[in-house]
Amino acid sequence: MRLYPAIDILAGKAVRLRQGNYDQSTVYSESPLSAAVAWAQAGATALHIVDLDGARGGEPENLEEVREIAAAVDLPIQLGGGLRSVESVEAALDAGATQVILGTAALQDTELLDQLIAEHRDELVVSVDSRAGVAAVAGWEESDGVDALAALAALEKRGVAKLIVSDIDVDGTMEGPNLAQIAASGEVLTIPFIYSGGVGSLRDLSAIAAASPPNLDGVIVGKALYDGAFTIQQAQDALSGGG
Repeated sequence: MRLYPAIDILAGKAVRLRQGNYDQSTVYSESPLSAAVAWAQAGATALHIVDLDGARGGEPENLEEVREIAAAVDLPIQLGGGLRSVESVEAALDAGATQVILGTAALQDTELLDQLIAEHRDELVVSVDSRAGVAAVAGWEESDGVDALAALAALEKRGVAKLIVSDIDVDGTMEGPNLAQIAASGEVLTIPFIYSGGVGSLRDLSAIAAASPPNLDGVIVGKALYDGAFTIQQAQDALSGGG
């Protein structure tokens, strides 16, 4: 199982939001590039980057920062935030993203989703971010009333090859992951998925590893790493069952 250190970019800085609230952001680095280099030097094997400006605005706004990161570190990069057209997805790939993450567009624009599955299936990851079990869209600020588990099942049936499952209610709180959500997602899915939300300690990562369904492919962690709750190596050991 892979650890994905998170770099969320807002106004040119690396930040973390609490429960998806843009008004509750903490700046952890003035430079997303510096954060990425630090994670790479600490032993990260991949990066998870979200363009928060793009997620809220509807189109990517920080591709230059992504381009700089891709040039500086030799790691796979997931990129999400504002990717709601074929053109924006291809721009993200051109900027150096290895995988592109669709959220809002995947739930609201099935024509776009089908085209991207046809043309970029191996590079496409779809994120279903939920509040109280309901999928959230538009940078986590809106809801379309769709049950999150139903959305996951429908996306797999449509042909999506990989998913991210995120619990906004615990995101950025370090109060513990939603193990029930992980288990339920594993029951409705056969394809690989990544979990995000609430990790605050090595005990949390060990709990995920112990209870993880076989198709849980990785865990995204942000605030706990920035706050020094554990190192990347310790986190990877915990996820592999050694911590």
